[in-house]
Amino acid sequence: MLDIAQTVAGLALLIAAADLLVKGASSIASRYGVSPLMIGLTVVSFGTSMPEMLVSVTAGLKGSADLAVANVLGSNLFNILVVLGVAAMIYPLRVQSSTVVSEIPFSLSAAILLGFLANAALFASKPELSISRLDGGILLLFFLLFMLYIFAISSAGDADESPAVATRAVSQSVAFIVAGIAGLYLGGEWAVQGAVALARDWGVDDALIGLTIIAIGTSLPELMASAMAAYRREADIAVGNVVGSNIFNILWILGVTASIQKLPFDAISNVDIIMVIVATMLILLAVVSSRAATISRAWGAVFVCVYIAYMVYVIQRS
Repeated sequence: MLDIAQTVAGLALLIAAADLLVKGASSIASRYGVSPLMIGLTVVSFGTSMPEMLVSVTAGLKGSADLAVANVLGSNLFNILVVLGVAAMIYPLRVQSSTVVSEIPFSLSAAILLGFLANAALFASKPELSISRLDGGILLLFFLLFMLYIFAISSAGDADESPAVATRAVSQSVAFIVAGIAGLYLGGEWAVQGAVALARDWGVDDALIGLTIIAIGTSLPELMASAMAAYRREADIAVGNVVGSNIFNILWILGVTASIQKLPFDAISNVDIIMVIVATMLILLAVVSSRAATISRAWGAVFVCVYIAYMVYVIQRS
């Protein structure tokens, strides 16, 4: 019971701390003239991915590589199938052509790249699957390319079209950032310690805990943001939040984690990578099957059902 409480408390602290960090950093960026669009595509996306970041890095350093990798893959699946699915059921999501042509394919490419790097050792004389420090560097290189893309589209766009960001006193913003960083560190420690203890107590592996409890918990910021965006008829925010977070999760989080500590890779996780690829392609299928380039309520329900079915499979295989 104590392990469950520690895990829940850690996840709750991660979400609250990420919110503080985003508010503080966004306020300072806005005060010094950074466009709201740039803030949304960088600071906010980074902040909502911080729970996954802290969990994966902490798990990697503690030798729980399965938890680190499963957390990212599980979060990406939850983002697409549940976050987008629920948002679409609230209000159909119209997807911009630029998102279909550029950002979704980039997210798809990131998942394929991860699968290739994790399995590259199969071609060696002594196969030992892992995401090495070199692989981490490659992921970070592609993340840099993505950031350059974001900078290019933000420079070409109209900043006035982006929502205003609340500006606070510098002292309050700095306090938010410091409290957010401290809370993220502590929340990450609690969540990982509690999850690992749960896995041991229940006799299940770290991957199952990472794909379910931790992945869902660290994806709650994305779920809340996209659901509210759909309710307010802001489809671009709902879709962009998910696609952007998924790119951050693979390229930034796993890139940083693997650069710090080589991550042994379990072959069974290939099924999860394939599922992330399939889920990403479902977004494209949902859009192209609609005359209005929209993810309909029906497709939203399909997404959620696919997630439930896959979670049943994950539990059975463990």
